[in-house]
Amino acid sequence: MELKPMKAENLPQVLEIEKLSYTNPWTKASFLYEITENPLATYLVAVEGEKVIGYGGIWVVLDEAHITTLAVHPAYRRQGVGEVLLKALIEIARNHRVQNIILEVRVSNLPAQHLYEKIGFKPIGLRKKYYTRPEEDALVMSLDLKEET
Repeated sequence: MELKPMKAENLPQVLEIEKLSYTNPWTKASFLYEITENPLATYLVAVEGEKVIGYGGIWVVLDEAHITTLAVHPAYRRQGVGEVLLKALIEIARNHRVQNIILEVRVSNLPAQHLYEKIGFKPIGLRKKYYTRPEEDALVMSLDLKEET
């Protein structure tokens, strides 16, 4: 497995994983904007040969970062791909001297929450009705990097 910057040619495979992973998937236009026009954003793909098996994105705004998305193809889940992507996104934040990283996760998504907790994220709040299709609250989690900067 190799991590690379997400490019437009990755989007067909990214969108396939997106549809398999989320009930309210991002559009091609959303990803295209993020990787070509958003100066705050960095998106990575995990590839095995020519196959995209996962992806993740982060925004860095001053001394804070926000994990915007993280998904792994169902056939490659529970094999460490998500953890490798998450650690790479955290490293991007560290390189920008970020003090804090936040993310949202569905309250029902216990496997993702366990991964985030394993890496050091802690729950800090709830966003009521954050998700649609189906409507669900988001658990807000934070990773404090202040000690490391």
